[in-house]
Amino acid sequence: MTDVLTVRDLRIAFRMEGRLSVPVRGVSFTVGRGERVALVGESGSGKSLTALAVGGLVDRAEISGDVSLSGRIAYIFQNPMQSLNPVMRVGAQIDEAKKSRRTAEELLGDVGLPAEAARKYPCEMSGGQQQRVMIAMALAQEPDLLVADEPTTALDVTTQREVLDLVDSVARSRGMAVLFITHNLGLVARYSDFVNVMYAGEIVESGTVPAVLSAPRHPYTQGLLAAVPSLDAPKDAPLSDIPGTVPPPTDWPSGCAFHPRCPHAIPECSSSSRCRFLA
Repeated sequence: MTDVLTVRDLRIAFRMEGRLSVPVRGVSFTVGRGERVALVGESGSGKSLTALAVGGLVDRAEISGDVSLSGRIAYIFQNPMQSLNPVMRVGAQIDEAKKSRRTAEELLGDVGLPAEAARKYPCEMSGGQQQRVMIAMALAQEPDLLVADEPTTALDVTTQREVLDLVDSVARSRGMAVLFITHNLGLVARYSDFVNVMYAGEIVESGTVPAVLSAPRHPYTQGLLAAVPSLDAPKDAPLSDIPGTVPPPTDWPSGCAFHPRCPHAIPECSSSSRCRFLA
């Protein structure tokens, strides 16, 4: 299988008031044609910035490394109300994005919206309908790679499932590769083939979804997995979380970046950049 996307040693840095901020440092991964690959991590881990850099959408940054994209790329962003133009009908917005000969009405039909939706303004639609419009706009570009950056953040649980099922269905039917950005390993289990776990601007663990989720090695991956609510848990069982927060990129810790939050940290973790559980 050939790769539609290859990222090698990607580093993204910003200079801010004389200080150097490096939110992405040495990230490498691939996405094969038709594959579903996830970047997973908390807010501040660098996953969305990595996804934007793949499409050349990061300004005023010092970028090094290699990004090789074979084919077209399209994005579905987190909040459709911020991405859609509020003073244009959605059909006109789809027409603006088109690399396809298909009409806006046909593309809206592909995502389960009636043809008359093309004449509506975004404010006349629900959040789920707006996100379906964003998916139609992405399909209008006939992409080889679809980047879904937290596409269900602003949606209720039922609508989230509908939107994710739709993205998965259209990607499979068209043979598109998907780069799925999320913080939820529970969603990764259903919608991805490969997973890359990011923390503090680095990929700390990667592999096939069954391998990583059945036997996570890095303590951060274990923490993310433990934070996924279980339907089998008692009603009064406390929700698991990872203590602390992701540090700012101007002040990454020395050694393993996760060690200040890690329940298994030992003194050597502050000097060795590689987690001892991955050695």
